[in-house]
Amino acid sequence: MSGVNEIRSAFLDYFAKNGHDVVPSSPLVPRNDPTLMFTNAGMVPFKNVFTGLEKRDYVRATSSQKCVRAGGKHNDLDNVGYTARHHTFFEMLGNFSFGDYFKEHAIELAWNLITKEYGLPAEKLLVTVYSEDDEAFKIWKKLTGFADEKIIRIPTSDNFWAMGDTGPCGPCSEIFYDHGEHIWGGPPGSPDEDGDRFIEIWNLVFMQYEQLADERVNLPRPSIDTGMGLERFAAIMQGVHNNYEIDLFKALIANSEHLTGVEAQGKAQASHRVIADHFRSMAFLIADGVLPSNEGRGYVLRRIMRRAMRHANLLGANEPIIYKMLPTLVREMGQAFPELHRAEKLIEETVQLEEKRFIKTLERGLGLLDDATGSLGAGDQLDGETAFKLYDTYGFPLDLTQDALRNREIAVDTEGFNTAMERQRAEARAAWSGSGDAATDTIWFSIKEKAGATEFLGYETEKAEGIVLNLVKDGAEVAGLKQGEEGFLILNQTPFYGESGGQVGDCGTMKGENGSIRVTNTQKKADGLFIHAVLVESGEVKVEDALELVVEHDRRSAIRSNHSATHLVHEALREVLGTHVAQKGSFVTPERLRFDFSHPKPLSGDEAAQVEALANEVILQNTPVETSLMEVDEAIEAGAMALFGEKYGDEVRVVSMGTATRGEKAGKAYSVELCGGTHVKRTGDIGLVTVVSEGAVAAGVRRIEALTGSEARKYLADQDALMRETAGILKVSAHDVPARVTSLLEERKKLERELAEAKKKLAMGGGEAGSESGSVEAGKFKLMARVLEGINPKDLKSVADEGKTALGSGVVVLISKAEDGKAAIVVGVTKDQSEVVSAVDLVRVGSAALGGRGGGGRPDMAQAGGPDADKADEAIEAIKAHLEGL
Repeated sequence: MSGVNEIRSAFLDYFAKNGHDVVPSSPLVPRNDPTLMFTNAGMVPFKNVFTGLEKRDYVRATSSQKCVRAGGKHNDLDNVGYTARHHTFFEMLGNFSFGDYFKEHAIELAWNLITKEYGLPAEKLLVTVYSEDDEAFKIWKKLTGFADEKIIRIPTSDNFWAMGDTGPCGPCSEIFYDHGEHIWGGPPGSPDEDGDRFIEIWNLVFMQYEQLADERVNLPRPSIDTGMGLERFAAIMQGVHNNYEIDLFKALIANSEHLTGVEAQGKAQASHRVIADHFRSMAFLIADGVLPSNEGRGYVLRRIMRRAMRHANLLGANEPIIYKMLPTLVREMGQAFPELHRAEKLIEETVQLEEKRFIKTLERGLGLLDDATGSLGAGDQLDGETAFKLYDTYGFPLDLTQDALRNREIAVDTEGFNTAMERQRAEARAAWSGSGDAATDTIWFSIKEKAGATEFLGYETEKAEGIVLNLVKDGAEVAGLKQGEEGFLILNQTPFYGESGGQVGDCGTMKGENGSIRVTNTQKKADGLFIHAVLVESGEVKVEDALELVVEHDRRSAIRSNHSATHLVHEALREVLGTHVAQKGSFVTPERLRFDFSHPKPLSGDEAAQVEALANEVILQNTPVETSLMEVDEAIEAGAMALFGEKYGDEVRVVSMGTATRGEKAGKAYSVELCGGTHVKRTGDIGLVTVVSEGAVAAGVRRIEALTGSEARKYLADQDALMRETAGILKVSAHDVPARVTSLLEERKKLERELAEAKKKLAMGGGEAGSESGSVEAGKFKLMARVLEGINPKDLKSVADEGKTALGSGVVVLISKAEDGKAAIVVGVTKDQSEVVSAVDLVRVGSAALGGRGGGGRPDMAQAGGPDADKADEAIEAIKAHLEGL
């Protein structure tokens, strides 16, 4: 029972046998805490249960929660690879009691699991308790028979846990493993406690108090929260002292060695460990819907990815290789975390694309660094702002900047870098909006506890009756709302759909004996509470009023059509582009649908047409849209697609549409998805779907926008009218419009070429009085000068070449006047004279007269410009005077 997968299974099985519900790991993107960037502890998914804001249908739970600590308060990123036990991604094994059992049973469960199930010898263990927790001390003493010195009282906050300045809190009890005298270190609480001999493996938190602003009181239902790091415990079970030597990491590191051709020894050891650890993080984050970007969670993911890629580069990798580690990770962890299988293609493509980008970034960053430090020498220092710009704007890490400058003995102002970093972090904190779909105001949880979840009737009807349970105005509950007032209204049941899953909320009306109300929006909060944004148009509304509820029918119908079409477009994209396509977001309104999906490149015109045709093929089948309730695993096993990282309950709503007519799915449902939105009754109700745009949203994410029903027909009718009008203007049939337009464009290009040639010939025709060649004497030089209008500046050089040929020997000056009053000047010098006078010098004289500066080219041909074309004659005279002076 020493393998990682065996340890995890044994833990969950043990607590399941002891009456705990095995709860699947929550996504790495928290759904119940908008203050967290990532889930960073096993208790995060249960936070609102502990605080009493949320209730579940079980009082005991156990889980193996995936966690990431790579940003914000809990950030282990910079230590990873250089220590024995730091990781960005880790699994936290835990068991939880929500007001059920408490200290004695929690300690007994932990002790029996470690010593009996896992078989660790008691003599290798010791425990700590909070110094004032006599109860825990006595329980441990009775259960283990330990001497007093093996139950260590810790008087500090290390053994007293608190959720914050206020809220649930309580003493802790930690279990330590003794690796033996051959490793330096002392027991916890001793001067040598920072050594590696005694390693904490499990922390039991006894939540028995609530910290108020000015006092600490007993909780009415004390609870248990425990956490045991799987990787750390696996090291003990496998008889190693370093987490990177356990079976899971050995497999990943061996893969890294194979891909790089470098053994994990010496300096290369840390690089291999970084790659192995960071690849786990990037794979699981992508599977949970996070994609690399320059802000928020995506920014942290990109930093993790680029740190791993930098270490791959240090090992000699000059092309993408890290993405090739995915099969090893899936083999090691895919059974416990099936999302790795479902997102395999997306993970592979995202990592490979980011690796390609980083290789370019590395080359560009080194070039920019050379430019920034070109004037610096040994003993100098690169300013922190520049170092931070390289890091923040170009993805060039600080440590790589320091490494690149170390050989030149140039330091980096790290204090200035940190100042710039903290400024950026402050801006990020100010802009941080949390996890988005989690409730951000505890008032909704409070109402949910009192009122319960709202019963949604909108799948079957658009009309119903409901009782007003709560009214909210300006963030506080009120007894009533009067005419002209706006607020939020909560009912016991409603046909109004609350915005979620990309579908906008319903609008409509409510009427009661005392007033009439306009519903302007509907949202869903606190996992099942429907919040109606309302305006009282007449009379008033009070708590306990009975209301007649009517959803705006036309608006709902249009939304239904667009939502159902979104499912068909999704499946059509997968059929045309491949099964790697995964939904990355959607937005369904009455007017149109928007669908974001994973794909590394733009759709061709043919691909977009195929997607549209396939969706319409299913619409024309006019088959019933079927819905059913299933368990999540059963639904996914049946082929239902789920949005990665989305939160689903034990039962899910499965929506099936159409019949596949080709491939492996022939005869089966065309589209099968987990979805809580509203849909048409039959596919034919959609009418038709037409794609109106496709483009990029983010790296590896594309967006399609489409119209359905009457909006689609109106769009196509407008397009047809434009085509007919164009055909009429061109005096051809609509079928012949493309050929006619192509012919006209080619004819225009030909005429433009002919016109340009004519203008050039005209420009060189004629001359000044007294000179048949159009030239004058300027000192010992012949000078041909022209001020031209209607000549494209880009044609001046070719005209000047013709002038040089006609002149034979001398200087040609051409000035072109533009409509905006600016001028372009070209000076050509014949080959025999270019050693005597330079065209560059002459064009600069002319440019200065035109109000310009500079100019450049070769001794025989140079060009420049100026803002004042009215001074063209003065420019020619200036050049002539310059020649006369030579």
